[in-house]
Amino acid sequence: MKAVLSFFLILAPWFVFSQATDAVPGDSIADTIPVSPSAADTIPAPPSDSLATAVAPLQDSASAVALLAETDSVVKKGHSPRQATLRSVIIPGWGQAYNKKYWKIPIVYGAIGVPVYLFFDNKQWYNRTRYALSVVANGRMNNIDSMAIVHPQLKGLVTQGLEGSLISYRNEFRKNMDYSILFTLIMWGLNVVDATVDGHLKAFDVGDDLSLRIKPSSLAGAGVPGLALVVNFK
Repeated sequence: MKAVLSFFLILAPWFVFSQATDAVPGDSIADTIPVSPSAADTIPAPPSDSLATAVAPLQDSASAVALLAETDSVVKKGHSPRQATLRSVIIPGWGQAYNKKYWKIPIVYGAIGVPVYLFFDNKQWYNRTRYALSVVANGRMNNIDSMAIVHPQLKGLVTQGLEGSLISYRNEFRKNMDYSILFTLIMWGLNVVDATVDGHLKAFDVGDDLSLRIKPSSLAGAGVPGLALVVNFK
């Protein structure tokens, strides 16, 4: 009996230990310990399609800005002040037509046409006076054929032999011719200057972003009142 009791006491702890081990299996122990996810798993990576969708508007806006800049440069380069200058040098009014300032063309032709007309008118009278002077100088006042060519307004001076008066008239007409040539060149030059200035102003910014105003001011340190010209770029 003692031997049986001793055997039971020896096997009892082992039996209890084995029952406790079977009651808590290894898999359940592993499952009860929470595993914290890594930092990489907590931040979800954006899919490639969403990234492309986000980048696409930026690319489109950049392309639009580049296209607008290119278009603006083409517009500005399309009108050349140099072309306006060259055309006005060749033909008066051509530069104004190139600048689309058509209302200036009659002014240009009027400013140049008047001295040109005066030149030819004075040249005609210069030739008439010179011929009448040659008739008097050669003593052909009694020659019917020679007197027939003399202008009626000069025949009185020829028949009276007023050579000095004819010389004065001839010199006056010659001087008027020179003045007519000078004024023609001046008006032609002003035509070129006008076309050049208009050509440069074609690309000048006259939008609402510019403002000019005058306000009272005083000199720094002197206290002298004055006016200040202020230009704002909005």
